[in-house]
Amino acid sequence: MPFNFIKSDLDGCVIIEPRSFGDTRGFFMESYKKSEFISNGINVEFRQDNHSFSTKNVLRGLHYQKSPSAQAKLVRVIKGSVWDVAVDIRRDSATFKKWIAVELSEKNNRMFFIPEGFAHGFLALTGEVHLMYKCSNEYAPESDAGIIWNDPEIAISWPVDNPLLSDKDLKLPFLKDSEVF
Repeated sequence: MPFNFIKSDLDGCVIIEPRSFGDTRGFFMESYKKSEFISNGINVEFRQDNHSFSTKNVLRGLHYQKSPSAQAKLVRVIKGSVWDVAVDIRRDSATFKKWIAVELSEKNNRMFFIPEGFAHGFLALTGEVHLMYKCSNEYAPESDAGIIWNDPEIAISWPVDNPLLSDKDLKLPFLKDSEVF
């Protein structure tokens, strides 16, 4: 099997470790294989791929798309390292307001599957980060939403006190003022 699927404590969030085959020339790995993902409970049709570039201490998020454009995401880093976070924003979930963080890097090749109903954000830990992610729905500006990164109700333990944020992310609301699932 080319992947190791590790289920997290948050229903639907899965850490995926692809198998890498390396030699003196470099390496080869499969980054996605539909049949393997389906047989491990991830039956999602991806419709958009995104590529993000960030520098150290840039924090992007916490973002999500409201219904009917909600997105599941498959996140991976191809250069550098990030602290990747998913927050359960499904009101009826047993883990509502809980979060999980995973370090994704070019060295560990880990991927992170985040289902619909979660807010997502990441912090760049290295000087240059190239992060790629697949989305189950195309981006819809009218469905764009988010939660402020340092909401005390969620209490994420970010590994930096003063991250670099966009003007948009600085103005995101608290969870209590957000439209969630």
